[in-house]
Amino acid sequence: MKRRGDGRPGAREGGIQTGMEGGPVAGNGAPGTLLLLGASAGGVQALSEVVKELPGDLPAAVFAVLHVSPYGRSAMPAILSRCGSLPAVHPQDGEAIRRGCIYVAPPDLHLVVEPGTVRLSRGPSENGFRPAVDVLFRTAARSYGTRVVAVILTGNLDDGTAGLAVVKRQGGIAVVQDPKDADYPGMPASAVRNVDIDYVLPLSEIPGVLVDLCRRRVAEPAPDPPGQAVQEGAANLLKEQIDHGADREGGRPSAFTCPLCHGALWQSEDGVHEHFRCRTGHAFSPDSLLALQLKSTEADLWTALRSLEESAALLGRMGRRAGAGGHGADAERFRERQLALERHAQGLHQILTHSDGLDGHT
Repeated sequence: MKRRGDGRPGAREGGIQTGMEGGPVAGNGAPGTLLLLGASAGGVQALSEVVKELPGDLPAAVFAVLHVSPYGRSAMPAILSRCGSLPAVHPQDGEAIRRGCIYVAPPDLHLVVEPGTVRLSRGPSENGFRPAVDVLFRTAARSYGTRVVAVILTGNLDDGTAGLAVVKRQGGIAVVQDPKDADYPGMPASAVRNVDIDYVLPLSEIPGVLVDLCRRRVAEPAPDPPGQAVQEGAANLLKEQIDHGADREGGRPSAFTCPLCHGALWQSEDGVHEHFRCRTGHAFSPDSLLALQLKSTEADLWTALRSLEESAALLGRMGRRAGAGGHGADAERFRERQLALERHAQGLHQILTHSDGLDGHT
């Protein structure tokens, strides 16, 4: 199990006493630290377990992305507000970031962080999701750098891995739920495989470490103000989320097409982690690309099955009309073609309905 320090609140690390005392804190309720939480399957319980242990005086603004249905309302702000000391809300676009608040991504909207501001974007999905964990992690890391603590909790596939790599490059801290402890280990396991994680912990130990980290990073000297180029880049993060054309720079064409818009995909890497992006901005990790390819393939096969069955039914009708009109040769020819299509349809139906599915998993 990887840890940085001993993981206990109040511990010393690098000669700095953890806690609130002696540290510069931004005024007007501005956050000392940005605490980012990302989860998918099993995430309601995991997020609740973390949030209920966060104190009301936490010197941080908390951001949470949970993969939810784009249809209907999300109850996550109410759930998190009830279970802990910090209020949770769906933010408004352009809302000022304030410490002591949990900002939960609304359904079907990316949660984007700009310096001092929360933005909402209906930009292209990433890894098949909107909101996506990668978007939150990436934009927060580029805006707040060393002030970011990012956490990946339970979930399938690997959303969050690429964003966590950006957090690390910008000097932030990466915390991951131990895959053996997660209800759904896919997201944590991907992060552990591909990113240099600071803490890999069971869920029960994560809140204490997060409180310690948030207070410690407030107590540390504030980083130097960003230069002009960084400020200009941060100011354009929302535009970057909507228009990803620049992300193709440094990438290379892949042999694959986007399963959502069918455009060409460009491939790039963060260390050992590959990711793909199309011209319109849809982004994928290898796992999410495979999952969506198989989903698209299944939809295409169901369309093909429907077409085969309709064609067979039409040939049957044509054969009956030919037979009734005394055209026996035509009726037989139509009948043979009908039977051939019915055999193809039966084979395709068996492929689609077999218990192991297209991906070989139940």
